[in-house]
Amino acid sequence: MRSKANIKSHPLHPILICFPLAFFIGSFVFDILFLFNQNPSFQNTAYHLNIAGVIGAVLAAVPGFVDFLYTVPPESSAKKRAAKHGLLNTGNLLLFIAIVLLKRNTALDYKILVAMEAIGVIILFIAGWLGGTLVYRNQIGVDPRYADAGKWNEEYVNTNDNFIRVAAANELKLNQMKLVHAGGKRIIIAHSEKGYAAFSDHCTHKGGSLAGGAMICGTVQCPWHGSQFNVHDGSVSAGPAKKGIETYNVEERDGAVFLHLKEIKK
Repeated sequence: MRSKANIKSHPLHPILICFPLAFFIGSFVFDILFLFNQNPSFQNTAYHLNIAGVIGAVLAAVPGFVDFLYTVPPESSAKKRAAKHGLLNTGNLLLFIAIVLLKRNTALDYKILVAMEAIGVIILFIAGWLGGTLVYRNQIGVDPRYADAGKWNEEYVNTNDNFIRVAAANELKLNQMKLVHAGGKRIIIAHSEKGYAAFSDHCTHKGGSLAGGAMICGTVQCPWHGSQFNVHDGSVSAGPAKKGIETYNVEERDGAVFLHLKEIKK
């Protein structure tokens, strides 16, 4: 799923998250050095790295939250994983903000602050593991290419009509797909050898986005676990999915492709 917070298809969250990671870990390292030799320069460096980490974390959180709302597929295993990732990072941000404030209290045992930083670093690694899983397994933020290097195509249709125009007749190449948001639904318009098809962008196994998968010979494959579905009747071609996907009626006329939004094929 292509990130909604991006610059020329490059997602911003993974770019920005490296800064708080480096700053928070650096703060912990310099505080450890300070405990060993009591050099005030190490303590001062750790303090300012801590502040820089808080600022970097806030900046990274903005595109991350945008991706959570608009990129991660709804009602999917990735949505739950992304929620855990976000909650851990938010809690960690609050922890390091508290550390910054407590460092200004010279009466506090400094070893307690270092212990708090150690906990924060551990949380960083756990949250980072979840974030890596979201990218490398769930392909969140990945900008897919379709047949003949066709680019990711997505459109939001604001209408209450049942019969809506969703593509030009020559817009999609063979085996290329387009994700359409209409009527509160995520529907894929696909061009197969038999013509155009429309089906739900929701794998029935773990909720993966089929729009980011691959389609060939009228079969779409989920990019998460490999489930395959017939794009014309929604039946399961290969597991692990056991339930088929919803398909919709489409028709091509007057140089355009139209979708019957409320007419689900039986």
